[in-house]
Parts: sequence; structure tokens; C-alpha cells
Amino acid sequence: MRDLPAIAFDNSYARDLEGFYVPWAGSKAPAPEVLRLNTALAAELGLDYPSLASKPGAAMLSGGTAPDGAVPLAMAYAGHQFGGFSPQLGDGRALLLGEVIDRKGRRRDIHLKGSGRTPFSRGGDGKAVLGPVLREYLFGEAMHALGIPTTRALAAILTGEAVQRQTGPEPGAVLARVAASHLRVGTFQFFAARGEVEKVRQLADYAINRHFPEIAARDDKYLELFRRVRDAQAALVAQWVHVGFVHGVMNTDNTTISGETIDYGPCAFIDAYDPKAVFSSIDEYGRYAFGNQPPIMQWNLSRFAETLVDLVNPEDSEDAVRQLTNEINAFPSHYQALWLNGMRAKLGLFKVLPGDLDLANDLLAAAEAQGVDYTGLFRAMGVFVRGNVTPVRALFADPAPFDVWMDRYLRRMRDETIPETARADAMDRVNPIYIPRNHLVDAALSAAVAGDMAPFDRLLALVSAPFTEQADAEEYARPAPESFGKFTTYCGT
Repeated sequence: MRDLPAIAFDNSYARDLEGFYVPWAGSKAPAPEVLRLNTALAAELGLDYPSLASKPGAAMLSGGTAPDGAVPLAMAYAGHQFGGFSPQLGDGRALLLGEVIDRKGRRRDIHLKGSGRTPFSRGGDGKAVLGPVLREYLFGEAMHALGIPTTRALAAILTGEAVQRQTGPEPGAVLARVAASHLRVGTFQFFAARGEVEKVRQLADYAINRHFPEIAARDDKYLELFRRVRDAQAALVAQWVHVGFVHGVMNTDNTTISGETIDYGPCAFIDAYDPKAVFSSIDEYGRYAFGNQPPIMQWNLSRFAETLVDLVNPEDSEDAVRQLTNEINAFPSHYQALWLNGMRAKLGLFKVLPGDLDLANDLLAAAEAQGVDYTGLFRAMGVFVRGNVTPVRALFADPAPFDVWMDRYLRRMRDETIPETARADAMDRVNPIYIPRNHLVDAALSAAVAGDMAPFDRLLALVSAPFTEQADAEEYARPAPESFGKFTTYCGT
């Protein structure tokens, strides 16, 4: 097709990692149309968004037509899925269209999800439908606004075809998303499981050069690579927990080397605080429950460490295992420190004092016991610090346990000479008002599939500015009504 958007691709994955992918072309959509375009992200990437929104742009973003300079490919990877190892997964319904250097000099992938079958499809149709595409668009922007590393949607494209799913035909769609890279723990596992040590080394060198170039000259660069990925993932999961996010499918193929959140399939945000909260229809045993995310990430990182043994010490595998095990064992304390620092911020505490861990945990225990709304609790704490305790006490059916905790909190605040307004303002900068509440997401996506995008656009606007109170938006800050019942998410494949 003529007049395709001009994009300055610089495709290092295709250039440097031959044999790690299959060159491939997406399916041609019968009537591609850009339904929503993230113009702010397009500008950040240095792309001409009017051309992206055009018919040729829609043809490109749906995967059917590759522009000059693109090298579309399906990436190979493996992964542990719910604890069981699959030696070959790969991009079964996605393509890496290419890489661009954004306006800040950062290398970014442009990746298409739902662009058709590939050699890794494993019997699937390779397609996506509108609801899950818009879900990933919404959650990615919400997480970005919350300051959490994440892939982001560049565009949602209608394909003009009906795609068959269990509930019947649904509008076909493609998600064009952007990431620092799509390197996964599962990418390393693919080659390590085949005993291809030199390919693991090649991949590790590529990951270092792309994400951690400052360590490339170190003698212990592969051990340091593990440390950097461990620390990035510890920070990521701590941030998830701070805002009540449940990923839902923390397989090793969904664990990135960059430390970004990837693949918003059966994810959700909790309303009532509950460490055992599970939303995914396929997580029958709670492996990926809200409170289980930190130890699962440590488990995933252990699988990553296994792929690096022959690189850390090629002459002495026992020594390599010892070194990597020491680093893995450091995860819990490192994670707890990050989590506790974030909880101090949520509570408006600036000093580091010995009783802070118990203080934070005891508030959460009181909230759990009474099913208190997690997001509302911390936002109301800022109101309390400003002098009005009524909203936060009202969240507890029996406020007596909170009152006992509140006395401790007041004493703790007196250990710091921070003006009340400054403390509350700092709390409001980290405690959101608006998150993608499950009942609101469900309603917005149902309306969008029926042809009404207004609820989606309204919700997207609010979660894109989560810390700022908006007029006539009170209902968006409330948990689901009891009539909504138990919420279940699906992968959307």
C-alpha cells in the first residue's frame, strides 16, 4: 500500500539475534480502522500521528502491511506456565514490527498483538478481539499514570472482521503496543532448555547492551545482569502491591528483563483488601493471588538464574549456583525494604523507624478483617491527616480496631516535624483516587463492544490522571456495589 507512515526503524533484535525469531508477516485485515490512537505516546516516539490514524496507518498497525525499514518477526521463547514448563511458546498471535529510538534516545519496540497466526500459534487463530485489546490499552495507561513501569498501547485497531470466541462472534482487533523490549525470562529459557549456551550468552550480551550498558565491561557482568533484573522485578512487584494490582498470570514468559509490566490478560485491581484475592478464571489454586506475587516473582527469578549458571562461572557450576543462590536469597529482604518504603510514603511517614513494619501490617490486618476498600482507605488517610477522621473511620463497620491503630499512628507522626498539609499533600501524590475498578472496566468494555466508546473514554481519562480529583466523578472512586458479585477475568485469547 502506498503512503505508509514513514518510521525510522532501527531493528537491533532482527540484526543482532538471527536464529532467535522467525521472520513473519501479519494477516491482512479486511477493513482496518484505527479506533483509538495514543497521540501523546506517538509524539514521545517521534511518530507522525495523523499518518498513523490514516487508512495506510491502520493497515500497518494491524500487521498486514509492513512499512519501509520494518522487519516483522515472531519471537521465540519458552516459559513456566502455572509452574509447568513449556519448552516452546513464542509469539503465537503477535509480531515485533520493529524498534524506534524515541525523542529521549531510548530504544522502544513497536509490537502488534492479534495480528494473525505465526509458526508459534499452537493451534490458535492468532487473532484478538476488541474487549481484551481495549482492556490492555486501559490498564497500560492507568499503570503508566501511577508511575509503574509498563508496556503501553500505541493504538487499538479494528480489523473489520468477526472473530469467533466461546460466547460467539466478536469484533476483531489488534493492539499496537510499545515496550522497552520484549525480552523475557522465557526467552532465556528457550535456549537454555536446548543446551545452547552460546545463544544464551549472545542473548545475555544483547540484554546487557540494551538495558544495562554500564555493566558491559564488568568481569561479573552476567551475575550483575541477574542482580539488575532481580532488583527491577522486586521494585515492580512492590509497586503493584502498593496500588492493589493483581497481574493474574505471572508465568516466566510474562516476566520481563526490563522490569516492565507486560500482558494484561486476567489482571485486576482489588477493591477490598485481601491477600488471597484471585480474579483469573484459570488460576484455580491461587498460585498468582494478590499476596502471593512477591514469592512467585522470586520463583520466576530462580528460573532465570538457572539459565545463567554456565555464564556466571563456566569452569565451576557449583560456584555459579552458590553465587546465584545468594542473590536469589536476597530477594525477600530487598523486596520488603522497597515495599515498606512505599508504605511509609502512602502513610506520609518520612523517617525510617523500627516500628514502621508492624504499623503498616497492622493497618492492613484491620482492613482485611473488615473487607475495607484498599484504595479508598489510603486516600482517606490524607483527609484524616488534614484533620477529618470521619471518612476513614466510616470505611470500617466496627471502627474500634482502627481507633486503636490510629492512636499509634498519631504518636508515630509526632516523631517527625512535618506540617500536616505537607504530609497530606505528599500522601495524595502516591495514593490514587481513581483506578480501573473491575465493575467500571466491565461496563466500559461491554459498551465499547456494543459500539459505544464514551464509557471507555471517560474511564481512560480518569485513570490517566489518578491523583487529581475530578468533578462529577464520585462513582469512579467507589468500590463495586454488592450486587456486582464476584468478579472473574479471562485471558481473552
